[in-house]
Amino acid sequence: MAALCESFTLCGLGPSGGVGLGGGLLALEPGPDPDHILLTDRGRTATLFKVSDQKPLGCWSVKHGQIITCPVVCNFETHEYIAVHDDKVLRIWKDKDINLDKVFKATLSADVYRIHSLPNGGPVVLFKGGGVRTLDVLLEAPQQEIENIISDEVIKWSEAFMEGQQPVLIFATEKDGDFFIYVQKLKMNSLQKYKLEQQELSKPLRFTAYIKNQIITLLCLCSNDSMYKVLIPLQQNTEEEEQILSKSLLLNLSVSGSVLKGTSFVVLDKDYIAVLGSLAASDEESKECLTIWNTKFQTLQTSKELPLGTSGQLWCYEEKFFLTHGKVLTVIMYKCETSSLAAAVGKLKDSQTPDVSSFVNWSTLEDEELVVSFRSQQSVALKSESRMTLRSKRNAVAKVQPDTLSVGQLLLNLKDASITEFEDQLRQLVSKAQTPDFQATIGCVITALINRCKTNPKYYPRNLLLQIVQTRDLSYSLCPDLMAVALEKKDVRLLQVCLQRFPDIPEEITYACLKVFLSISEACLQSVDVDLESVICYIDIEFNNKEVKTEIVENGFSAELERDIWNTKTTKETRVTTDGELCPVGPQKAALLNAVLHSAYSETFLLPHLKNLPAQQAVLFLRYLYYLHVKCSEKINNALPGLHSPTIDQIMDWMCLLLDAHFTVLVMLPEAKELLSNIHKFVRAQVRFYSELNKMEGSLQELQRLNQQKYPQTYSIEVLELI
Repeated sequence: MAALCESFTLCGLGPSGGVGLGGGLLALEPGPDPDHILLTDRGRTATLFKVSDQKPLGCWSVKHGQIITCPVVCNFETHEYIAVHDDKVLRIWKDKDINLDKVFKATLSADVYRIHSLPNGGPVVLFKGGGVRTLDVLLEAPQQEIENIISDEVIKWSEAFMEGQQPVLIFATEKDGDFFIYVQKLKMNSLQKYKLEQQELSKPLRFTAYIKNQIITLLCLCSNDSMYKVLIPLQQNTEEEEQILSKSLLLNLSVSGSVLKGTSFVVLDKDYIAVLGSLAASDEESKECLTIWNTKFQTLQTSKELPLGTSGQLWCYEEKFFLTHGKVLTVIMYKCETSSLAAAVGKLKDSQTPDVSSFVNWSTLEDEELVVSFRSQQSVALKSESRMTLRSKRNAVAKVQPDTLSVGQLLLNLKDASITEFEDQLRQLVSKAQTPDFQATIGCVITALINRCKTNPKYYPRNLLLQIVQTRDLSYSLCPDLMAVALEKKDVRLLQVCLQRFPDIPEEITYACLKVFLSISEACLQSVDVDLESVICYIDIEFNNKEVKTEIVENGFSAELERDIWNTKTTKETRVTTDGELCPVGPQKAALLNAVLHSAYSETFLLPHLKNLPAQQAVLFLRYLYYLHVKCSEKINNALPGLHSPTIDQIMDWMCLLLDAHFTVLVMLPEAKELLSNIHKFVRAQVRFYSELNKMEGSLQELQRLNQQKYPQTYSIEVLELI
């Protein structure tokens, strides 16, 4: 069986999505590590991502006016990256390189269509005229003449793979409505050309291929909503006349009267194919979805609706689907097991295959299809009524208890329910024992709550949302609209919890939270229930309108604390510490800012957003960071007390980021002059202190060496002068 598993957001794609992919994706290629992928946008930029961390590792761009014209690939043998911009200019660089103007450059004599990188065969370059060269041969003489093989034909698709030690390249061309297939074996320098059998109303739209036992299997997605298979032997063609390849029907993309208009597809294994497209029944609005089909038994195995729309592109690496969904790049994991008839019709024991009821036209269901569309619990309830009329069956389905309904059906039934009933049912759903798809269920529950907030602006179930986020291990990608609504409502408590618990928050959202926290007044925060665990041990708190000085007492007692505890002046905007330094914010705002400091980020993608921070807010944030820096340096271990307190590394990183983003503005602001001077003096003093310690390191090591050489029985007193 095959099933779609959990999904998450890898990165944003919009103009402010963080990775500069506003023009859309050109392609996605595997990186040097199985957990790495290379994104190439339709413009100037290539980005390397680590999928498990959902963070970029590197980003490279060509100059303004230049355009990357084919997908960037990785040379798996040398761990170098290869790009072509403006059709003919080849660039090669490594991870450590930053400026592509300074990396290797070669101008070729012909336009490049695509570069394919093979794990054991090196990169292969396909030119638009049909000529093929390995990268090594091409670099020996970049200006070598490239033959034009295909004349007036246009290349539509290409792929490369290894057959033993032999690199094989296959590409498809079109001319006047006819399609041709070329197979190039590089080491033997042999080229085979075939003409694809043409059928009315079945024009090929997409291709993919794989090789096994010296036979290439070419799959074609055609305009008649069907998929065809073509077998191409690898042996040398000795005939001069052009051979015609016949197509055989592999799969009809239809189920229960609904037809899938496929836009792209990938092969998962010998029995399963994933197809991305729009599924619609007659007189119904089409819905974009990702589907997995069983070609052995001609069944739709599972599907996932994509309501925000896609670009029609689909990639698959390491049992993960990559596709655009709205303005983000989404990763959907899947699993494939041995195909069986029981799994194909949904009767496999303990099957977790998601239902596809949202795509099914219920008025046309037959007995078996009705059973397939529900989970195993519902199948048992419906099989005993197999002789009922269709109308009776639909009524019986409506009477099934909520506990046996799928999550999607339950949420659909609650769409028009009262607020009390709606929240009660969702609480029951969340409190159930965990199942393999429990995370997805929680994501659906939060999405339902957010959708209701959008349709009814006066409705905001803050307590329920807070309860779910605090008690469940969620991520931003499971409920991407949650923090957007919390920002709109300025629900700082919920934002604080999300920042503390979500590992994959985009930099744009992190910046938005920071801006809200800095802009909200201290008076408004006094009535907000903020978690103060991260600040209560080092920032003063108020008790009965008197300020209590919080001090870290190393031996459990402080005479100064006992003497001054009730004699400190009350202040609303600052908190006085034991060394006279002022904390520029109250404990509530400090706790919120600490949550931002703990959030994961990439400097490359956070910096552009930080530059938009208003100058006054930037100064306030920098004052707080400087205050934390001073507090950390008071103790030998350079650490703040308390739970979830920011580390010295986090504080320093954010200070550097803020100074990088606003240095010119801060230099011009009179109110920031003293702050910058204090930071400079403090850092300079620390550098001098650690420099003196480094001078002592050699002497201390020598002393340790001398002590190890002496007999432990010998008693002596030595005086060492450290110069």
